[in-house]
Amino acid sequence: MKTEIFKIQDPAKDIEILKKAASCIAAGGLVVFPTETVYGIACKADEKSLAKLDEVKKRDTDKRYTLHIGDKDKLSDYVSSLTLPAKKLVKNGWPGPLTIVFEVDKKNISESIGILCRDGTLGIRCPENDTARRLLNLCDFPVVAPSANTAGKTPAANADDAIAQLDGLVDMVLDGGPCKYKKSSTVVKISPAGLQILRQGAYSQEQVWKMYTVNILFVCTGNTCRSPMAEGLARKALAEKLGCGACPAPSHSAVQNKSERCGVDQLAQMGYKIASAGVSVINDIDASPESIRFCELKGIDISGHKSRAVTSEMIEKADYIFVMSAGHKDGIMRFCPTAENRCMLLDDSDISDPLGGDFQAYSICGGIIEKAVNKRIGELLK
Repeated sequence: MKTEIFKIQDPAKDIEILKKAASCIAAGGLVVFPTETVYGIACKADEKSLAKLDEVKKRDTDKRYTLHIGDKDKLSDYVSSLTLPAKKLVKNGWPGPLTIVFEVDKKNISESIGILCRDGTLGIRCPENDTARRLLNLCDFPVVAPSANTAGKTPAANADDAIAQLDGLVDMVLDGGPCKYKKSSTVVKISPAGLQILRQGAYSQEQVWKMYTVNILFVCTGNTCRSPMAEGLARKALAEKLGCGACPAPSHSAVQNKSERCGVDQLAQMGYKIASAGVSVINDIDASPESIRFCELKGIDISGHKSRAVTSEMIEKADYIFVMSAGHKDGIMRFCPTAENRCMLLDDSDISDPLGGDFQAYSICGGIIEKAVNKRIGELLK
């Protein structure tokens, strides 16, 4: 086989070359193309084409390939529903050097996609490289694109390396210059148990968790009663909705009991972090005894809570900010005007401060917060 080599200077101007490459893939050919990680071998997802790819890659036929899409909006063609953290990961991580393995129902996908699944999972990647995206979008059929190398050899990070390994074995090579990262994509798996990093790559572990974790922040005045109660109640409501058992609110102190830490870790693994703060705070004050007692009656331990002042960093990091009053929202806006769309009243109206009241006042306040928290958590998990 003679391998044709085409230089891609500008993907928009070189569109005819990309159309020719897409037609070659449609006809069962193999096309090497650049991504931001390493060069890949584009192949149509059908049995005959994949068998040819297996032969070229010298790859075990039990291993499956990753589906590549040119636009993240096409994910819905293959994965019917996503958790809130998964949506955040897709939004922040794609297009980019990230492969996500999703759990899928083979009954609801086409035969061509079914042959890519193993154990009810499907790996999908949406590269950011412009040549890659344009080529994939020209293909109106599923495409896989493993790294451009044969088994046991280093993936090609430029066209010359790809040609050295694959000349005469593939139909075309699109030379788009050196790859941005020169290393493979990070691979993660999302399941009901949460997120698991399967392979380190261009994105660091810290970057992946940051892109995946949904941060929920509750804000009141002194962070000793309303927002700590909301934090604990939200943790419990979220844990029950997700089916991971009772998760008491985390202590801000260094010491936590084993069951509490277990609950915190479960929610974190599933992509949620819940915190609270105040707009007018003396740091490191205990939660009020009445708040602790109310939460105890709900099976929640906030006895280790220590008050802390809200910071611009907390606000920037939060995906959802629930405040107890309009005044608290005004305070947040002074810190960070760009948080407008992420900051909202926890309830339909202000929740009055029970400070100075008896336990009945705290119970009434806690009941209002509990109802509002359950409603908000329900809305988030729809």
